[in-house]
Amino acid sequence: MKPSDLVLWTLAGALAYLLGSLPFGFLIARCRGVDIRTVGSGNIGATNVYRAVSKPLGILTFALDVGKGVGGVLLIPMAASLLLTALLPTGSPAPTRALQLFSGCVTVIGHNWTCFLGFKGGKGVATSAGLLIGLSPAGVGIAFAVWLVTFLTTRYVSVASIAAAAVLGVVVWPLHCGDAGAWFPAVLTALAALAIWKHRANIIRLRAGTESRFTFKKKASA
Repeated sequence: MKPSDLVLWTLAGALAYLLGSLPFGFLIARCRGVDIRTVGSGNIGATNVYRAVSKPLGILTFALDVGKGVGGVLLIPMAASLLLTALLPTGSPAPTRALQLFSGCVTVIGHNWTCFLGFKGGKGVATSAGLLIGLSPAGVGIAFAVWLVTFLTTRYVSVASIAAAAVLGVVVWPLHCGDAGAWFPAVLTALAALAIWKHRANIIRLRAGTESRFTFKKKASA
């Protein structure tokens, strides 16, 4: 790897981590005077914001977290390249698919272990979905169909997310192994496995029968 390539990847990694670390769910809930880490499941993601704060803010959190993943893939490599071009008289190497995947993965890492909240973040499902929208829209379409069917059947967001991640980890192989080589679907499968691993607390609650089902209606006041 050339020195300029190393600098480009380092810049992209730093920018991607900072982007991913932006705790939108925490910040949005704070605007309503709620520490999202102390209510509901304690997660800073969209589902907990939807349940514990408000439906519109939960949807906004989801959209922003997805946007982080898309931005990590499509915007961060370009931003790093432009920054390096401004710093080096010889210019910067062009962003590659590998750099896009690297930046997207680091964005998910930033979301899951944000430096702004003591390296405790979300599960990375929405941000991973954004990454995949930028890299594998067909895979996202299949995974979303599985998520929707599973969610409507079980009313468990966690079960739907786990099922979608598991299916995605499989379908990316026939979709991308031929055109990108084995390394590309292997990394996407690893991301899917990470999303499932981040749901381990949900799996424990599901086994204990204490996991909350999703409802579109507010509970009646006592």
